[in-house]
Amino acid sequence: MSFYRGMTCQNITIEGDGGTPITAYVATPEGNGPFPGVVLVHHLPGWSELYIETTRRFAHHGYMAICANLYERAGGGNPDDVAAKVRADGGIADAQMVGDTAAAVKWMRAQPQSSGKVGIFGSCSGGRHAFIYACQRDDVDACVDLWGGRVVMGRDELNAKTPVAPIDMTADLCCPLLGIFGNDDRAPSPEQVDQHEAALKQHGKSYEFYRYDDAGHGIFYWHRPLYRPEAAMDGWSKVFAFFGKHLGG
Repeated sequence: MSFYRGMTCQNITIEGDGGTPITAYVATPEGNGPFPGVVLVHHLPGWSELYIETTRRFAHHGYMAICANLYERAGGGNPDDVAAKVRADGGIADAQMVGDTAAAVKWMRAQPQSSGKVGIFGSCSGGRHAFIYACQRDDVDACVDLWGGRVVMGRDELNAKTPVAPIDMTADLCCPLLGIFGNDDRAPSPEQVDQHEAALKQHGKSYEFYRYDDAGHGIFYWHRPLYRPEAAMDGWSKVFAFFGKHLGG
């Protein structure tokens, strides 16, 4: 994989779920490509600096990358304040997330520099959402789930916004899956990761799971005490090897 010191970064508008215009941040490597694509699904802290920087990181590694603002309907302003509003409202509906993310995938595939290969990437709630998307749609070629919680859900946790537990969608997973988890995490707990893995095995899905000791939730989050540098370095190497294998470069 080449490293691209030059890139173009911009905000664009895409037609999200229900035809609603939403903003997305795009980073494109310098050159004509073709480039594989990565669609980032941000976490519950929102369309934050971390995800904007991570979008650029993928471009540095030779991917076209896009991250849509899934919380735009909640208003503008400080991402932390917007995310707090969304959290207080019980999050966003899974169906709306799928519609918005489908718009980002569609945009990626329509670009002239696209290689035709697209992966999806998310952490925390975004990891859960990435897995849901890869089970409900068939237009991505690889999925990365970083410590996505609430894949395993009890019936009492289901509601109008999250009507089906993601684990119950496993049979429809359309592409290889990479999962990275901390063994000290409680959402998902190691036991829930075991259940997730068992379902993947049961349905004969292609997957790679990596688990890190002395790490909990948010292993890659350099801006928080959750950060685990050695696990993050190893985990990022796993992400790029996985996308390199399934998306090319």
